[in-house]
Amino acid sequence: MTQTVPTRPDLRTDAELQRQPEPRPRPVRRAAARGAIASMAMSGIRQFTTALGLVAKTPPESVIERTAPRMFHQIPVERRPALVEAVHWTYGAAGGAVFGLLPRAVRRRKWAGPVYGLLIWAAFETAIAPTLGLPRRKGTAVERVTLMADHLLYGTVVAASPWPHRDGPQT
Repeated sequence: MTQTVPTRPDLRTDAELQRQPEPRPRPVRRAAARGAIASMAMSGIRQFTTALGLVAKTPPESVIERTAPRMFHQIPVERRPALVEAVHWTYGAAGGAVFGLLPRAVRRRKWAGPVYGLLIWAAFETAIAPTLGLPRRKGTAVERVTLMADHLLYGTVVAASPWPHRDGPQT
């Protein structure tokens, strides 16, 4: 009689890993955390680019002013940047969680993060900003390229993981 020896999870082939159902909570939580961290990195870039005058007003600030003007203006002026950052980090965590829901075969590709960041930027430029009626300055090519670059950074950080293909136990 032949005995079947269970395989060790760390010795499974890529084909075996792809057939295994993927537990969602761990990759989603990790990607959400990376999304928040990526948004924090973007905030640093935006501090720099707004100080240089390349970006007039950050998109999170514009969105809050447009969607919740009363709440925004009730907050003391010196506290508004903290609200903008908290909202931006929340957006980033949510975007990261969505990245974590993508199939492992997509998430593990080197191009996945930067492409994901560009898709988020494109969605903001083509759908979110126009839908909310966010004001656009004339001659904003430099601003748009700057925002595109920080979304590339976002995607790169969201997808960063020493072992993106080992996001969770393979049961």
